Amino acid sequence: MSHANIREFAPSDVARRRRWLTRDRLIALLMLMPSVVAIAVFVYGFIAWTGYISLTAWSGIAPDYTFVGLENYRTIFRSVRFQTDIRNTVVFTLFFLLSNLILGLVLALLVDARVKGEAIFRSIYLFPMAVSFIVTGVAWSWIFTPGNFPSDPTGINLLLDRLGLDALQSAWITDKRVLPEFRPSWARTKLGVPMAMLPVVVAATWQMSGFTMAMYLAGLRGIPEDLREAARVDGASEWQVFRRITLPMLQPVTLSAVIILGHISLKIFDLIMTMTGGGPGNATDVPGVFVYDITFNANKIAQGAAAAIVMLVMVAVLIVPYIVYNARTEVER
Repeated sequence: MSHANIREFAPSDVARRRRWLTRDRLIALLMLMPSVVAIAVFVYGFIAWTGYISLTAWSGIAPDYTFVGLENYRTIFRSVRFQTDIRNTVVFTLFFLLSNLILGLVLALLVDARVKGEAIFRSIYLFPMAVSFIVTGVAWSWIFTPGNFPSDPTGINLLLDRLGLDALQSAWITDKRVLPEFRPSWARTKLGVPMAMLPVVVAATWQMSGFTMAMYLAGLRGIPEDLREAARVDGASEWQVFRRITLPMLQPVTLSAVIILGHISLKIFDLIMTMTGGGPGNATDVPGVFVYDITFNANKIAQGAAAAIVMLVMVAVLIVPYIVYNARTEVER
């Protein structure tokens, strides 16, 4: 209520309303307090504890809180496996983002054309989101298991064999090649695109492209049709309308999709574990699998904590600028 309206009441009414406001604020604070405390303890408290463990010498079942500084970080970054994991994460993130953004936008444009049976197509595209990454990994591992091709192919290789396209058969998730293969003097692992990672990208894109489609479709439906009609009246082609009006107005949606998909790709774990297990070799290994393996199988608790903090920093580098951008945008509005 504005001050002008408050002045219309008697002093006793004003005091009563102030007490009500104070009581409402207190009730709201008490309602939020359990969640605030839980988040402070079980999220930020455990993050701080993990950061502290990463600076100790804990390597075994028994805790060892001897302070060693950044030694664990130096150890994991010198590791061939962790360098390979970083390479794999970068490759997976780039291909995952590009494929989802392109496919999601194309699907959204097709659905936005208001074709007959639009609701059915929307449901079909969104259906994979109802499936967990574990189920997706198991199903697509069956599809991309190559078998003993060309003599005894399985999965997609069997389909290619039946279609007479034997030349397209591949080792898929068992392919150890990295193309183009090169290794700079400062790196301990080969740089390039691990071929076994591409089927994983296909599986992840299958699951998340419907989500990207839904985001783009909401953005397309939010663009005033008058703008596009005015451009067409002025002689603009459909491509010019798309490039000059539609794409620029979809930039906030694209940014949101990049942030959401990016943070999913940086902490991917379940899809990798069920589809490839990180193999062949370490061709599809990622930091999430590295943290699990080194912590719970090798009992190198401090190094696992250091790798977890590195993952947190990678996600924060992506998320924090987006949060700051949104905060500034809200202030400007």
